[in-house]
Formats: sequence, C-alpha cells, structure tokens
Amino acid sequence: MKLVAALLVSLIASPALAETWEVKMYNRNEHGSMIYEPEYLKIAPGDSVKFVKSHAGHNAATIDGMIPEGAEGFKSKINEEDFTISLPVEGSYAIKCSPHYGMGMVMLIEVGENAPAPVFAEDMPKRARDRFEKIIAENRP
Repeated sequence: MKLVAALLVSLIASPALAETWEVKMYNRNEHGSMIYEPEYLKIAPGDSVKFVKSHAGHNAATIDGMIPEGAEGFKSKINEEDFTISLPVEGSYAIKCSPHYGMGMVMLIEVGENAPAPVFAEDMPKRARDRFEKIIAENRP
C-alpha cells in the first residue's frame, strides 16, 4: 500500500518539476542580428519554452520536417507578447522566425538526453543553415 501511495505522489508531483525556459527574440544584440537568445536549449521532456518579444516583428515556428516524429509543430503570431509551448516528445526541434528565416533567425531545442542532430531541410536558406551549423558545432559533442 505504501508503494502505491508513493507512486501516486510521484506521478502527481512530476508535472510540477517541469521547468519553463525563456527565449528572447531580438533584432540585434551583442551576438548578432535577427537572433534568439539563447539560440540553443537542452531541456527535459515536458519542459516548456516561453518565447518573449524583446523587439517587434518576430515569432517562433517549427521548421517543417525538422521536428521529432510524433511531435506537433507550432507557430506563434508575429508580435505576440509571450508564447509558451510544452515539448513532451524527445528529439531535436528546429525553430525559425518566419519573417527572418532567410536572414538566419533560427534556434535549436533538444529535448531529452539522446536527441539526434537535426537533418537540414534541402530548401533551407544559406544564412539559416550557416547559423544552425554554428549552433551545432558550439553545443554538440
């Protein structure tokens, strides 16, 4: 009976342990122009990411074909003050700012310990690909 009670408590408490990570969207900062800060996150399944409008004209959207199998894509509205999304499915999520994708405004979120590196979309703009390659080189072993 004690085991059942302990299991129930752990199941109820698990969602309370989920974290919310904040990502700011900038036109420019000390790291460059058209940038998410941070541009890389490694989080646990069930954690949430809150995208904050630090400058006008941005959003956060998954890149087609660059999210884990079984995960749902998302797209916030441009200029939405705050947009929070929970990511329960393990894997790599490639994120773009829809209006500034061609300018390389992308980020990578890895959910779980064994998230595979993303496979780049063939039609990805050069600046976006270059930034992803930089993000991966700086953050993955």
